[in-house]
Amino acid sequence: MQEAGGHYLVEILALLLATVIIIPTFHAIRLGAILGYLTAGMILGPWGLGVITEVEDIRHLAEFGVIFLLFVLGIELKPDKLWQMRKMVLGLGLAQVLITAGTIYGIAIWLGLDNHSAIIIGFGLALSSTAFCLKLLSERGGISTVMGRMSFSVLLLQDIAVVPLLALVSYLAVGNGAEVVGPDINPL
Repeated sequence: MQEAGGHYLVEILALLLATVIIIPTFHAIRLGAILGYLTAGMILGPWGLGVITEVEDIRHLAEFGVIFLLFVLGIELKPDKLWQMRKMVLGLGLAQVLITAGTIYGIAIWLGLDNHSAIIIGFGLALSSTAFCLKLLSERGGISTVMGRMSFSVLLLQDIAVVPLLALVSYLAVGNGAEVVGPDINPL
């Protein structure tokens, strides 16, 4: 029987070995690192070779990767550049979120979902992964282009919109009679 720490060490080493082999291969055939990471995960995951079986336990490692990526982006983002982009962030970003959410909302209503569910699904699917998109843009040298700045503006608004959208989900859940699980606070 392995110790818990040894088990994670084997999984982490397998992930590192897979990335050292697969990522350069995917770069050589011009597919990009993101597809390489996804392929490595599929190969090592429970439905591949089965090296990683406890997905929930190893997921925390992936979350650290996203945190580090966002940290690096935060270091590189200068406040004056953000101020220059404010019109694109509010205009283009807000338009993308509202148009996409509205379209998906309409489809969800047409498919017979109730109003609250359609709103949640619409806004949930209107968002995209900043880490995924920025990695693709940086690999292709597109961040400094006009399209890259526009994409970054949309991604930035989506990141900001997450907080009010989570509040909206809680509000709609209470409106449906569902119990929102939160911290147990006893005022007495």
